[in-house]
Order: sequence, then C-alpha cells, then structure tokens
Amino acid sequence: MRFKDKIVIVTGAAGGIGGAISARFADEGARVIVTDMNGEGAEATVAEIAGKGGSARALASDISGAEGCRAIIDNVISTEGRIDVLCNNAGINRRGNLLSLTREDWRLSFAVNVDAIFHLCQAALPHMIQAGGGAIVNTASQWGLYPAPNHIAYNVTKAAVASFTQNLARDYAPNKIRVNAVCPGEIHTPMLEAGVKRSGRTIADLDKLVPFGRIGKPEEVAALVAFLASDEAAFMCGSLVEITGAQAVA
Repeated sequence: MRFKDKIVIVTGAAGGIGGAISARFADEGARVIVTDMNGEGAEATVAEIAGKGGSARALASDISGAEGCRAIIDNVISTEGRIDVLCNNAGINRRGNLLSLTREDWRLSFAVNVDAIFHLCQAALPHMIQAGGGAIVNTASQWGLYPAPNHIAYNVTKAAVASFTQNLARDYAPNKIRVNAVCPGEIHTPMLEAGVKRSGRTIADLDKLVPFGRIGKPEEVAALVAFLASDEAAFMCGSLVEITGAQAVA
C-alpha cells in the first residue's frame, strides 16, 4: 500500500503496459485516473481494477494536442484536488525508415510521444510544486538509447523522452519533483503482437532473442514504474532505467 490515497494519472492506459501500470497503482492503494483516447478501453481497465476492489476512473482524452493534455490536468485538479504521480506512458509506433514515412507519421509520432509529455508536465508541475513535491515517470524505450533499424520516428521520439526526463529532473529536483523514465525492451503488448504478425514471426521467435529466455511482461514494467514513483526510490531523479532481460538491440 505504498500509494494509499495517492492520486495517480496514467496515460495510454486502455491496455498493455498502461493498463498494467494502472492496475499496479490501484493494487497499492492509489486512486488512478485512467486516461486514453480509447474511452471504451479506458473503461475496461477501470472495470478490471474495480473488480479487484481498487479505485479508478476513466478519462477519455486525445493528448495529441495541447488542449487534450490540459483538459486532463484541469479535470483531475478540479475533482481530486491534487496530483501525486504522473505516468506519461502513451505512445505510438510508426514503423519504417525515413523514405517510407509520411509527414503525418513523423508529426503524429512527435505529437503523442513527445509533445504530450511537454504539455502534461507543464500543466501538472505548478500543482506538484505547490504541494511540495511529486513523482513523474515517463515511458521511454531501449530503442531510444540504442536505435533499432527501420523505426526512426519511434526511436528519435523515445530518445527525446529520455533527454526530456533528464532535463526536467535537473530543473525541478530542488522542488522535490522526481522525474525518471523506464526504458523497456521487447514487452508482450498488443502493439508488439501487431508488429510480430506483420513480420511473419512469432512470440516464440522473439523469446529466443532474449538472453533471459523470454520477452517481458507488462506487469514487470508496471512494477518498475511503481518503484520509481514510490518513496523507496527517494533519491532516484533523472534516471533512465532499462528493463530488457539483457537483450541488446540488433
């Protein structure tokens, strides 16, 4: 119950890693604001949490624009009164090398993966500062640190998330705002399954590439996010924590 009565926002929480993060915080006593553009998916995550006795509510919002980001923060402050933890997890993956991408692929990748974090943090930080502190955990990627081939838009945006995390941490550590990021490798999510299906490979094929013997689970990333947001990680600020099963990018 590390987060008993804490208010936690999780973006991109209709399923996959975001759904697992939401469930983990709720299991530990938080009231979770489950946000996603997919309102039905967000409601499904809330229903799963409620079925286990947790506290959560869904908030559908398109964070590809500044207005949708600010609407989330305004809603939470007006209804809950504060924000203790902000988990910027939402992301999209437009696959391909530079010549295969459209301008819209590039623009939308930055809008969701980078700009949304800027807008959400800019809106949430004044409230966290006024409250005397808070925790922000961003979902970057191993691919933002060590580029994978033919994913330039995703890789570059996730590298930006890593840099944003370190810069924000450096600026607001004096205000007791801890900012860290998780950098997952291959995690078994719907996004990954879609990519595997297009490539003609299987999950078993991916498992063989990981020294640990399998790809990761969303719940394992969620456990790391919860640790970084907790008081147990009180001196962690500006950290980029990989969770990869020792797999190198190839």
